[in-house]
Amino acid sequence: MIPLQQGFSLDPQSLLNQYGPALINAAVTIVLFLVSFVIIYYVGKAIVVRMLNAALNSRDVDETIAGLLMSTVVAITAVVAIVIAATIAGAGVVLAAFATLAGALALAVGFAAQDLISNFVAGIFIIQDEPFKVGDWIEWDGNVGVVREIQLRVTKLDTFDNEEVTVPNSDLASAVVTNPTGNDQLRVGVDFGIEYDDDIEAARAAILDEARKLDGALAEPEPAAPVTSLGDSAVVLSGRVWIDPNRTGYAPTAAAFTEAVKKRFDAEGIGMPYPYTELTGSVDVESPDEAGYTATND
Repeated sequence: MIPLQQGFSLDPQSLLNQYGPALINAAVTIVLFLVSFVIIYYVGKAIVVRMLNAALNSRDVDETIAGLLMSTVVAITAVVAIVIAATIAGAGVVLAAFATLAGALALAVGFAAQDLISNFVAGIFIIQDEPFKVGDWIEWDGNVGVVREIQLRVTKLDTFDNEEVTVPNSDLASAVVTNPTGNDQLRVGVDFGIEYDDDIEAARAAILDEARKLDGALAEPEPAAPVTSLGDSAVVLSGRVWIDPNRTGYAPTAAAFTEAVKKRFDAEGIGMPYPYTELTGSVDVESPDEAGYTATND
């Protein structure tokens, strides 16, 4: 064979002697790595998934969180299998470089996705702790909406005007959330003002009677109508009736209550005054002549 350049030859035997051992070592390393990875991954996955399923089922964890945990554990199992397989195959240098790169990448992603991670973690707590559920209407930071869907990153709600609102889970997790439908009983309160000359007991009897007639009104606790304040122009009675918020709506009940009592007051002649101001004192009025003015004709 003719040498193409010094130190290099196309002689097959020479090439085999020179690169053969390295190729064989590389092939053995790759095969050993693949075999080790497959065995460790599938055996480890079977064991870990079985143990995790048993733990999640015993604690009645939400399906969304259970699926997320399962995916995360499977991914971690794959990473561990890669590490162990690389160690067995003797690829320690490559493994060290890979670990350094992965650490730097994780740090960069962590800084870039702080809000995403915060919403993600908040979503897990919301799903697990269940401060509210789909179908509840909640109040937070001056906003009101009916929960339509709870995702890991955001919660979707519908306003009473049927507008869709998407709220990051971190906002809901850090805010004071009021859930009127969280309990089996909810009190509906409507204030009614009557004139000072009207009979308080007659007004109270009318309010209580109309409260008992409302659809969805609970017999226990009983309706009430205490005097809560003495206004500038009216005596205020607070009509109170209890409902089951999971069956009866707050707003429709309050509207029906208000209309029924207004009609009842009108029928019984009980006045519902509007605010007014009474001026007392006297005013002196002088004619132009008395004020020192003289009328002239031109």
